[in-house]
Amino acid sequence: MDRDARAHLAERIAGEVTLSDDPGATLRKWRTDFGVSQTSLADELDISSSVISDYESGRRDSPGIGLVSRLVTGLLDIDESRGGDRIRQYGRVLSAGFESDVVLDLREYSTTVPLADLYDAVGATEVAAGDRDRVSGHTVINSIEAITRLSAEDFYRLYGQSTNRVLVFTQVSRGESPLVALRVVNPTPNAVLLHGIDEDDLWEHAPRLAQRDGFSLAVTNQDTDDMLDELREFP
Repeated sequence: MDRDARAHLAERIAGEVTLSDDPGATLRKWRTDFGVSQTSLADELDISSSVISDYESGRRDSPGIGLVSRLVTGLLDIDESRGGDRIRQYGRVLSAGFESDVVLDLREYSTTVPLADLYDAVGATEVAAGDRDRVSGHTVINSIEAITRLSAEDFYRLYGQSTNRVLVFTQVSRGESPLVALRVVNPTPNAVLLHGIDEDDLWEHAPRLAQRDGFSLAVTNQDTDDMLDELREFP
């Protein structure tokens, strides 16, 4: 297990909860992101699940630093006991030089896999075929944060070890911004997946731009957490 990634993640979670205007809601966000129930977290800390419920709902005053530290440690210990997927995910993003609110997941596969299999896993519809039909990794990106905060050089780093991958953009309304942003990046990825829209909502010029640059373009409206879970288990 990457101890640096764990320590950095613990500091991030604790800081967000402590500084939040709604610490209970922030704690709930992280707990659900880790896929940990209130009961499981309470059992790990040897407290009543009603205590966690009361904090998350705001029925109790904000938890102090000591309790926040225990809650964060409990979440990370549970993740480690399950194999440490969330900590490793954060470590991959961190090692690539990104914050986790910009890049939600970044992974390399052990072998190349058919792009169609990935699309099937996340309920995606291909709207433009690309020149390459296999991928060896994925990067999931918050499109709003990426476009407002990343430079052209940063965009290239989204490829991780290889451009032979799918870039998944979340928080998409039409797809115009991420596709225009990719025009300044060379080379292009094998595939781009726009999350949160249907084919009917897609920017009308998007398929033509994808075809011009030779990458596959697809859309999916799958729930964000479900999509991330599917990608973390893929292939």
